[in-house]
Amino acid sequence: MSGDSPAPGTLYGVGLGPGDPELVTVRGARVIAEADVVAFHAARHGNSIARDTAAAYMRGDQLEELLVYPLTVEETDHPGGYEAAIEEFYAEAAQRLAAHLRAGRDVALCAAGDPLFYSSFMHMYTRLCDEFSCEIVPGVTAVSAVSAAVTRPLVEGEEVLTVLPGTLDEATLTERLAQTDSAVVMKLGRTFAKVRRAVAAAGRLDEARYVERATWPAQRVEPLADVDADTVPYFSAAVIPSPEDTRRRVAGVPAGSAGHDEAPRLVVIGTGPGPAGWRTPEVDAALRTATDVVGYATYTRRVPPRPGQRIHSSDNRVEVERATFALDLARAGRRVVVVSGGDPGVFAMASAVFEAAEAGGYADVEIEVLPGVTAASAVAARAGAPLGHDFAMISLSDRLKPWEVVEARLRALLSADLAVAVYNPASRSRREQVVRLRDVALEVGGSDRVVIVGRDVGGAEESLTVTTAAAFDPDVVDMRTLLIVGSSRTRVLDTAAGPRAYTPRSY
Repeated sequence: MSGDSPAPGTLYGVGLGPGDPELVTVRGARVIAEADVVAFHAARHGNSIARDTAAAYMRGDQLEELLVYPLTVEETDHPGGYEAAIEEFYAEAAQRLAAHLRAGRDVALCAAGDPLFYSSFMHMYTRLCDEFSCEIVPGVTAVSAVSAAVTRPLVEGEEVLTVLPGTLDEATLTERLAQTDSAVVMKLGRTFAKVRRAVAAAGRLDEARYVERATWPAQRVEPLADVDADTVPYFSAAVIPSPEDTRRRVAGVPAGSAGHDEAPRLVVIGTGPGPAGWRTPEVDAALRTATDVVGYATYTRRVPPRPGQRIHSSDNRVEVERATFALDLARAGRRVVVVSGGDPGVFAMASAVFEAAEAGGYADVEIEVLPGVTAASAVAARAGAPLGHDFAMISLSDRLKPWEVVEARLRALLSADLAVAVYNPASRSRREQVVRLRDVALEVGGSDRVVIVGRDVGGAEESLTVTTAAAFDPDVVDMRTLLIVGSSRTRVLDTAAGPRAYTPRSY
């Protein structure tokens, strides 16, 4: 019947690829050529990259819809703010396309890259798909384009690729970059300086590449570290390629090894006292790229296993020998990480590495120390805030210094009314020292001096006791224990979660 309404048209989401018209798929080109209406999004200046890409496939007699964003930043005079302004635009744009579809016209809404990958098409799709037939024509994503531009694989084998928007906050970017094998960070422009800081904090700056306008005639590729932030457009990305360097492996150089032109380098890390969540992103990045991990067996067991990575475990009493071995590995071209628990600079391996480097003439080896959560910080956090005012750290071990020195320092610290975190309080063969600690605490601080006993904090056998010097039992202490002896101002507060100790910041 002549009065019947035409059948509704179909909405096509057509992925155009990253910009080069020759990367439009065969199906995408056919859909564009056959559509009654071809639609594009555009910035406020009215220029549409999508239209420039699709122009070679348009007939010339088609209707066009240019959907121009009213704003490109989150600053607006709209009474409802940015969210209301952009929602209003999407609603109006969807109605413009709906009018064509209701009139029986097929609409090809063209999107740079892929229609459902960081694309404005999805905002039209969600508003129109319930009423109209919709088809998606996938396109080459910017991720594939920038990978091709740097001519490096993004992932190999079991590696993980993470795609991130540069608009994320810096801390989240740093964490995600440190936890993944490979990454692409999109939407740079004004976010570039923040993204580069996050890449550097994650320990990935040396390997990161910058790609601008991938596949365009104006394509630009260079090391991320060398880019002037003032020159970065929105259509750019940071690329961290696969850490598995196939070309060097074929040439006989182990993946991750230092190149011939690189100075020998060794990294000393702290894994924190317990769970993986207490490792910093910087530490995770160092572990991921290491060819060799060296450390006391208790700490190397905490390192996530990686194919091809060599683990060199040894006894806890050979610190300098272990450090020398690691320095030799680094000098031989390996990427070496020396593992400590807690923080490597607090009664741990960093000092031993520098001592070995000085004694053995390793001035040519670059040594970097990456911090970790200290055992003192972990126990203090579980207990409340006993280190909230002036405090000191001391090791009760007399293996490397005379007990007379240890006790003299302990007395001096308690006499100065400092809270004291006590490392290495006892072992199977060293029991008398922790008894002397109790006696000194009673003598100098008194019977009511707060004592915190933290054992395996962050581990499977964690226990925490808040007690006093008079009630403290030295027999419960072993090498997995850290003690905190409070100052005269340290208090114990009863809370719903149990007793919590804190030292007021005022004196």
